[in-house]
Amino acid sequence: MSSVGSHQEQLSQSDPSPSPNSCSSFELIDMDAASLYEPVSPHWFYCKIIDSKETWIPFNSEDSQQLEEAYGSGKDCNGRVVPTDGGRYDVHLGERMRYAVYWDELATEVRRCTWFYKGDKDNKYVPYTESFSQVLEETYMLAVTLDEWKKKLESPNREIIILHNPKLMVHYQPAPGADEWGPTPTEQGRPRTVKRGLENISVDIHCGEPLQIDHLVFIVHGIGPACDLRFRSIVQCVNDFRSVSLSLLQTHFKKAQENQQIGRVEFLPVNWHSPLHSTGVDVDLQRITLPSINRLRHFTNDTILDVFFYNSPTYCQTIVDTVASEMNRIYTLFLHRNPDFKGGVSIAGHSLGSLILFDILTNQKDSLGDNDTEKASLNIDMAQGDTPTLEEALKKLQLSEFCSVFEKEQVDKAALALCTDTDLQEMGIPLGPRKKILNYFRPTKTPTGINRPSPQSASGTSMSNAPKTSESGNDGFLDVGIGQGSVKYPRLIYKPEIFFAFGSPIGMFLTVRGLRRIDPNYRFPTCNGFFNIYHPFDPVAYRIEPMVVPEVEFEPMLIPHHKGRKRMHLELREGLSRMSMDLRNNLLGSLKMAWKSFTRAPYPALQAAETVGDAEAEPESRAEKPSDVNTEETPVPVNEVPSINVGMLNGGQRIDYVLQEKPIESFNEYLFALQSHLCY
Repeated sequence: MSSVGSHQEQLSQSDPSPSPNSCSSFELIDMDAASLYEPVSPHWFYCKIIDSKETWIPFNSEDSQQLEEAYGSGKDCNGRVVPTDGGRYDVHLGERMRYAVYWDELATEVRRCTWFYKGDKDNKYVPYTESFSQVLEETYMLAVTLDEWKKKLESPNREIIILHNPKLMVHYQPAPGADEWGPTPTEQGRPRTVKRGLENISVDIHCGEPLQIDHLVFIVHGIGPACDLRFRSIVQCVNDFRSVSLSLLQTHFKKAQENQQIGRVEFLPVNWHSPLHSTGVDVDLQRITLPSINRLRHFTNDTILDVFFYNSPTYCQTIVDTVASEMNRIYTLFLHRNPDFKGGVSIAGHSLGSLILFDILTNQKDSLGDNDTEKASLNIDMAQGDTPTLEEALKKLQLSEFCSVFEKEQVDKAALALCTDTDLQEMGIPLGPRKKILNYFRPTKTPTGINRPSPQSASGTSMSNAPKTSESGNDGFLDVGIGQGSVKYPRLIYKPEIFFAFGSPIGMFLTVRGLRRIDPNYRFPTCNGFFNIYHPFDPVAYRIEPMVVPEVEFEPMLIPHHKGRKRMHLELREGLSRMSMDLRNNLLGSLKMAWKSFTRAPYPALQAAETVGDAEAEPESRAEKPSDVNTEETPVPVNEVPSINVGMLNGGQRIDYVLQEKPIESFNEYLFALQSHLCY
C-alpha cells in the first residue's frame, strides 16, 4: 500500500493542476493538429481570350509578388495601380482588371488564385473565384485541424466539391437537367481534379524581365490585320518577338545580364490598320462588293487593298499621320513612365510598313543643325542655319542682273522656292537662267541624292547623280521627291538610330515611282542606319544595294545562325559546289597535260633517258599549279564583297542581309513563298 501511495503521490507531483499559464490536454491536441495546416501561397493570374475561349495565364514571379505586396499592404486597393509585364500593362487592384498601356486592347480580369480545378477539354487548370477559394480554404483548414474529411461544398454555379483527403479532392458539374427547383446534384458525371496551391499544378511561371531598358524599337506592321499564318495581331507577334529577344539574352549574354552590364530591348507595336479602316471606307467598299466568293472578297478588301490605299493621296495622308502620331505618342508616354531611360530608339517595318517608314524618314528635317545630308548633295551648298541671301545666291549663279526683277515682284528666297518655270517665264527671265534658278533653289525641299527621271527621260535613259527637276508645273509632286505627291509628311520628335526593313518592297516601289538610282552620298536626314533584311524565298522582298551600285553585281550578306554557324544544308551545298569546282579544275588540268604530251615534238633517244625525271616531275607541278591558282581565285569574290562601296545610306556598311532558309524550305521554294513573307 505504501508503494501504491507513493506512486500516486509521484503522479500527482508530475501532473499538477492546470494553471492559467499552462495548456490543457485538448488544447495541446488542437495545437498539434493545427500545426499540420499551412496557409496556401497565392499567385496572381489574368484571363486572356484565345480562340474564343477563356484561358488563365499566370503573371511572372516578380509581378505576382508585387501584386501580393500591394494587396497585403493594408491600404485601400481602390485606385491602386501596379505596373506589370515590363510596364506594358497596368493592374487596377480595386477593379481586378488589367489594362494595356501603349495600345488599345480589351481589359481582362485579374484574380488572386489559390484553388484550381481541371478544365473541360484540356489539362489546364482553371482558378476558382477569390470568394469561393476563401470558402474552400476555410473548409480545408477545419478538415485538417479536426481531421474530419468527406467535406462537401456547393459552389455558386451549383457545382459540388468534395474534399475526401488532402490528396484527393474532386469537382462535379451539375446535371444538365437540374434547375433551382430540382434536387441538389451530387456525384454526377466524370469528376475533375481539384488542386490547392500553385505548386500542385503544372504551369510555367516565367521569370520577370530586366528592369533596365537599353533600347526601344517601334515595329510597324504591313497590310491587313493579321501578321502571320496563324492570323495573329501585331501585338501578339511583337510579344513573340520580345520573348525571342529575352531568350537570346539568357543564352548569349547570360553573364553580362547577371552582372547587370546590359538590360533588355523593349519592342512596342504601332497599329495603323484599325484607324484606317475606321474611317468608314469599309462601309463604302461593302456597298460595291459583289456577293459571290464572300470570304475571298472580304480578305481582299481587308488586306490587299491596303496597298492601293497607300497609293491614294487621301488615305496615304491618313496612314502616315497615324504611324507618325502613334510613334510620337508612344515615345512620349514611354519617357513619362520610364524617366531614367537614356537609350536609343530604332524603328522596324514589315512589308508595306517598311515603305511607310522609308517615306517618313526621307521627308524628315534635321532641326538640330546636322547638315550632313545637305552637304552630301552636289546641288545644295547652303546650311540650315547660315543661308545666303537672295542677292548672294544670284551672284553665285552669276545672275545678279535679275535682282531688280525679283525686287520689283517682291520675291524673296521663300517665294522663289515656290515659283514654277511658268512664273519665272512671266517675269521675263530667259530659259537658261530659269533652269539655273530652279535647279539651285528647288532641291532644298527634295530629298537629296535620289534620282528621278524627268518626263522626257522616263523611257529609259541613264540618270546622273544630281537630283532632277521637272519643267512642268506639277510642283507638289516633286516637292516631296520620293514620297506621295500631295502628302504632307509629319515629323518625328526623336531621331531613330537604325531603320530595319523586313521583307520590304521599298526597292520595287522606288523603281515604279521612276527612281532609278540612289546617290551613294545620300543618307536619311535623321537616321544613320538602314538594314534591309529578307528571306531568300520572300516574293515581296526586293534589294536596295543594286540601286546604289548598279554597275557591280554582288551577293547580299548572309545572316549567321544564332548558334554561330550556317545551317547544315547550306554548308553541304557549298561543300558540294566547291568539290565540283575542284574536280572540274583538276579534270581540265589533266586534259591540258594530256593534250600537250600528244602534241609535243619528238626528242632524240639519248635526251629521252636524261629527261625522264624532269618529264615526270613536270606534270605533277603543272597539275598542282592550276589547282593552286583556282583555290586562290575561288574565295576572291568573298574577299571583295566587304570592300564594295554601298554608299552612306547605312553609314558605309552593307544594307542587304538575307536569312538562312530552313532545310525543309529548300526542297520547294514555291510551297514556302507565302510563309517566308510572314516568318519575320
